[in-house]
Amino acid sequence: MRQQWVGRPLPRFEDEALLRGAGRYLDDLDPAPNACHAAVLRSQLAHARIAKLDPSAALELPGVVGVLTGADVAELSRPFPAGVDCPIPYRAAAVDVARYAGEPLAVVVARDRYVAEDALELVEVDYEPLEPVLDPLTAAATERLLASDRSFRYGDPESALASAHLVVRERFAFPRWSGTPLECYGVVADWDEATGSLTAWANFQGPFTLHSVAAAALGLPGSKLRLITPPDSGGSFGIKSTVYAYVVLMGLASRKLGVPVRWIEDRLEHLAGSSGATARITDVEAGFSADGELLALRYDVVEDVGAYVRAPEPATLYRMHGSLSGAYRVRHVAARNRVVTTNRCPTGLNRGFGGPQLYFALERTMAIAARRLSLDPAELARRNLIRADEQPYRTPSGGLYDSGDYAACLDDALRLARYEERVAERDRARSEGRLVGIGVACIVEPSISNMGYITLARTPEQRAGELPKSGNAEGASVQVSPLGGITVRVATAGQGQGHATVCAQIVADQLGVGPADVEVITEMDTSTSAWTVSSGSYSSRFSGVSAGAVLRAAERVAAKARRIAAHLLECDPDDVELAGGRAVVTGSADGISLRRVAGVAHWNPEALPPGLEPGLQATAFHAAPNLDPPDADDRIASSAAHGFVADVAVVEVERETGRVLVLDYVSVHDAGRLLNPLLAAGQVRGSFAHGAGVALLERTVYDADGNLLTGSFMDYLCLTAPELPPLTTGHRQSPSPFTPLGAKGLGEGTTMSVPAAIGNAVADALGRDDIELPLTAPRVWELLA
Repeated sequence: MRQQWVGRPLPRFEDEALLRGAGRYLDDLDPAPNACHAAVLRSQLAHARIAKLDPSAALELPGVVGVLTGADVAELSRPFPAGVDCPIPYRAAAVDVARYAGEPLAVVVARDRYVAEDALELVEVDYEPLEPVLDPLTAAATERLLASDRSFRYGDPESALASAHLVVRERFAFPRWSGTPLECYGVVADWDEATGSLTAWANFQGPFTLHSVAAAALGLPGSKLRLITPPDSGGSFGIKSTVYAYVVLMGLASRKLGVPVRWIEDRLEHLAGSSGATARITDVEAGFSADGELLALRYDVVEDVGAYVRAPEPATLYRMHGSLSGAYRVRHVAARNRVVTTNRCPTGLNRGFGGPQLYFALERTMAIAARRLSLDPAELARRNLIRADEQPYRTPSGGLYDSGDYAACLDDALRLARYEERVAERDRARSEGRLVGIGVACIVEPSISNMGYITLARTPEQRAGELPKSGNAEGASVQVSPLGGITVRVATAGQGQGHATVCAQIVADQLGVGPADVEVITEMDTSTSAWTVSSGSYSSRFSGVSAGAVLRAAERVAAKARRIAAHLLECDPDDVELAGGRAVVTGSADGISLRRVAGVAHWNPEALPPGLEPGLQATAFHAAPNLDPPDADDRIASSAAHGFVADVAVVEVERETGRVLVLDYVSVHDAGRLLNPLLAAGQVRGSFAHGAGVALLERTVYDADGNLLTGSFMDYLCLTAPELPPLTTGHRQSPSPFTPLGAKGLGEGTTMSVPAAIGNAVADALGRDDIELPLTAPRVWELLA
């Protein structure tokens, strides 16, 4: 009897090698023999003219092969293209002016890393300090620092606000923070002068639109930049998308010096010069009726992307555009989006990617409104949530939500949290002088990003003269060898999510074998893998679009196998079932092994059905539906699938210290069909840890001169396992009608919801609205004082 593997909580197949210390990360590989080692000279000032950069003393050090300077970068490459026209071009290294502390100024290449690091100290640099700009609001008022300014209007928000019983007007600041993966960036670059091409091995995660960005900076056609990812990657959470800038930098060093170049980033470099989430200031106006109906929303956003608009920015600001209204039925929405540059490290993808910034402002607004309307926050949310019978639901800004019973999810969360009991306990605690609070957050978790949403940064008139961008597609290959071995190749560039396990489950279902019989190759190679510009691991796209490509390829192989078996068994292909490693005739004992079918396809093509080509393999692509380019009214379905998350947080604040104790946390998800519940649980918990980090501890801090103050883990504090708050989770499964397996992404939802829920709980405990993340003990103590 055929087994169903998808939906079962199988442990990750990838863990066996990792637990044995046999993982193959970039630094474990030696793909370019005799590669020399690179060290990066970085700016010590946040803003300065480079009056002199003299590498002559470094070049005299024995073992030094050469030095790549900013002048070389300017000569050998072009500025990186970006989604908006920016007056400040971005290159792989500073040319003439350094614009953030940690910006690359030069690369020293030597026979070993020790010599390269020593040689850095011999490069002579003279700076002429310039005044840094670190305040995003100051940057917004400075024309040369304002990279983009766009306004959007859906419905009639002005009239709705004018007629509202209550208008909440608040400003919310969300801090810059990071992904801090265990493994930092790594690149091995090998320039081939004979062919004018670059091969680079890097722990890059995608999106592979950035392959085109890197190729453009190098002045190469895409076929001349071969990018290969390692089998294993030590986490990313978005941060490793921007390793492409160092692919270019090390590629140029290899080109100039004529040797393969190896660079492995250390933690100090990573915190100072890799990437991080945008810092955002959001002014919100929200209008409510007397009974709590949300009538209108108006956002005024200032997005700090750091020193340069580095691709894919300003994507953080627009990834959530289809979800500006969140989980609520409000029809009147307006937004002004300003993108500014400051003298900080450029930003990029970070888990949640725009969601934490949006929902902190929106869900704090809902909590403030509930208090002013004398309503329970959960009741206010329930009155405004999109109803199950309204799905699929089109938002005012163009998002197309696919499925889900949001109110039922909220009820599940309240039940798991024992909400009414918790409210009574809170009130008793307050009567005793204790500071206990409860916070609720309801958010929509988008997944499978529309590659066209970034073009919202340009006006409809500008877009009309350009190639439209849309969609999100992925490729995959499935092959059965002459001996019956099954191999899957994907271009998802995973970083520990368990892609290989789920791919094996999907293919096993289609071919009637066990998942252990399926070998999955996760290395991505732009010269040999089936990929698209949207390939990679980001926006929780694997379960919806990448798994769909694997399913399509496996279906084609299965159909061919049934056709071959039917020819050999003299029956109709529709009567053949693949199960137990065999092709059997339904209702009879007749059958042959899948190995025999594969053997015929490879070894005896003359025995194949007429017109059927030899071999047993398929490459398939799957594109998510409904992802059109933005229309003339700036509406866009910015994602293909949308999960829902309802959270309840219970906290207590210590009066004496300001320490925030999370007493209980409940998170209920509807991510459609769960392909592997065990892996889903891990994704939710990891996302929870990331969100709790920015809620309670994590923040990238610079002083008034732009010097990084959180340049090590002594100062940039991450939550570790002992500090992680307790978590109770629940799931509903409303399959998405828009994905082949009914699955939606779920790896980022709690990163989006936790800052809002904990923020609401602390605000409730303190009885005040002016809280700011992260809620560290000193900051909360100052509010108490």
